[in-house]
Amino acid sequence: MNSKYQLPKDGGLDLKSAPRDIIHRYERMPARVFENESQGVQYVADIICRMIRNHNDNASARDIYEELPPFVLGLTTGRTPLGLYRELVARYNRGEVSFKGVAVYSLDEFYPIRRTEQQSRNYRIHDEFLKYIDIEPENVHIPDGTVAKSEISEYCAEYDKSIRKIDLMIIGVGEQGQVGFNDAGSYAKSHTRLVELSHNSRKVQSGQFFGLENTPKMAITMGLGTIMRADRIILMAWGEEKAEVVHQIVEGEITDRIPASHLQAHPAIEVVIDENAAERLTREQTPWLVGPCDWTPKFARKAVVWLCGRVNKPILKLTYQDYLENSLGELLEKHGPYDKLNIKVFNDLQHTITGWPGGKPNADDSTRPVPSLPHQKRVIIFSPHPDDDVISMGGTFIRLVEQNHDVHVAYQTSGNVAVHDDVVLQNIDTARELGLGDTFDEVASVIASKKKGKPEPRKLLDIKGAIRRAEARAAVRSFGLNPDTNAHFLNMPFYETGGIKKGEITDKDIEIIVKLLRDIKPHQIYAAGDLADPHGTHRMCIEALLEALDRTQDDDWRKDCHLWLYRGAWMEWNLGLVDMAVPLSPSEMLKKRHAIYRHLSQKDIVPFPGSDTREFWQRAEERTQNTAQLYDKLGMAEYQAIEVFVKMW
Repeated sequence: MNSKYQLPKDGGLDLKSAPRDIIHRYERMPARVFENESQGVQYVADIICRMIRNHNDNASARDIYEELPPFVLGLTTGRTPLGLYRELVARYNRGEVSFKGVAVYSLDEFYPIRRTEQQSRNYRIHDEFLKYIDIEPENVHIPDGTVAKSEISEYCAEYDKSIRKIDLMIIGVGEQGQVGFNDAGSYAKSHTRLVELSHNSRKVQSGQFFGLENTPKMAITMGLGTIMRADRIILMAWGEEKAEVVHQIVEGEITDRIPASHLQAHPAIEVVIDENAAERLTREQTPWLVGPCDWTPKFARKAVVWLCGRVNKPILKLTYQDYLENSLGELLEKHGPYDKLNIKVFNDLQHTITGWPGGKPNADDSTRPVPSLPHQKRVIIFSPHPDDDVISMGGTFIRLVEQNHDVHVAYQTSGNVAVHDDVVLQNIDTARELGLGDTFDEVASVIASKKKGKPEPRKLLDIKGAIRRAEARAAVRSFGLNPDTNAHFLNMPFYETGGIKKGEITDKDIEIIVKLLRDIKPHQIYAAGDLADPHGTHRMCIEALLEALDRTQDDDWRKDCHLWLYRGAWMEWNLGLVDMAVPLSPSEMLKKRHAIYRHLSQKDIVPFPGSDTREFWQRAEERTQNTAQLYDKLGMAEYQAIEVFVKMW
């Protein structure tokens, strides 16, 4: 299923009026921005296929007795190239490209690790790409994670020496600017070698290894110097989780802190990104500093909010000089004078605030984000995992229930892999203590039988899924919702692989959502609008929902239905995009926190913590409190916390 999740565009840089050199004026290496990953992947696949064909055409023109050299393709692994691999396989299946005359060199590998383990780079690149194409086995070069420690230095030197030429290198970039496993401090002219992984790098990788304790401490990686030998380099990045590092490597100085920044020195490098990964670039974040803009009302609001932060003033105190000195004279030409613009933006933002997310009965709703009728709305809150609902919009959830709307929550996946084995044993032990059966030894045996690098046993996954369901039921029960009738556990099949790598969305997944939609016929739908990882669970869940909504677009209930997007625990919507802001009282904040507490398996020993050490309730509270403080600084009323939403339609 192609990516179709993209926020509606509303203003921005006028590309037709802005000369190309002006658009790129802040960039130290060229960046090509596409609307979504799918379009970016098409572009990169076009380049790869064209270069392979040109190589073969040139080689065939040589003397018949001259040995045909392979086209050498350097490849990254991880999640960044997944879409590209699928596109290349599709083109191979259509007969558009052959890989018989192609040699592949992989960028890195964990150490130690067997190639049969699902987490190994060797396993993944074969499973995701190589086994589907006609590449010759002798032309596949991937670092060996089983080489004896005493021989590793010699092995790395030989691997590096074998890379005589790379025609095209395809790479990704880590959130800290890593290329391969070249962490901060890597030498610009380094070669293939064994490296110690930083604590942060291991935490980032720990998700796929089911915890930090199982994550390798070392890896084999091509060095920056080896990568720079490539004739041409394409660096890809997708999703907003890469936005900050993309900004640093494209517009920042060359520094050892950001290894990818050294690529600025390459004469033939191109950065290919989607709009989400580009959002911190000057031309996307503050395009008025670059060139002429399309000044829609929402885009004008975004610029005014930015200006308030720039000059540290509330909206109504902005002056004519503030606008002129910060490159917003064009905005005044379109929407001025400045004092009327201030009032307009202030009112626009003020009208996003409501304590009635389902609509206020018997009220003038001309300036409210939600219509008053029908008074009792049918609502579905889609939650990718069995805790995203309370973490991300628990306060609004409380309001909707207390204001007597017919609220349903749909947990799209089981979340079973995100439960630590110790939590399972604790729950089984509790059941034993209560006299509900003694299966402790049996379950402990199942846990002990787990094989490194293999999917978890189904029996264990079923127990973990039951734990997450019980936690979710307890959380919504604390809001006054009946979990027996209004909590729906969809258990979408794409998630049930038993491992970190998930399957693709299929009709089975989508039809589950379609059935629920048609059963409830909602007036409001809330969904996780996360833009971070294009291949992550949250992203796949929203795209499955959008496909289901496409299939129901002719249903009568759709005429009165609206889709509202919330964010996850880490990120918040830019106020320039916000359509509804729901303020929370201190008591509602506490009630929301206690609901998050019900998800005990996620509280202290989450298997996939990432680089953020805060617990989920802390992340959620700090995010919503920061939003409230921002509204306050802009001149609005001061609230304890605010949850914000974007209206998709």
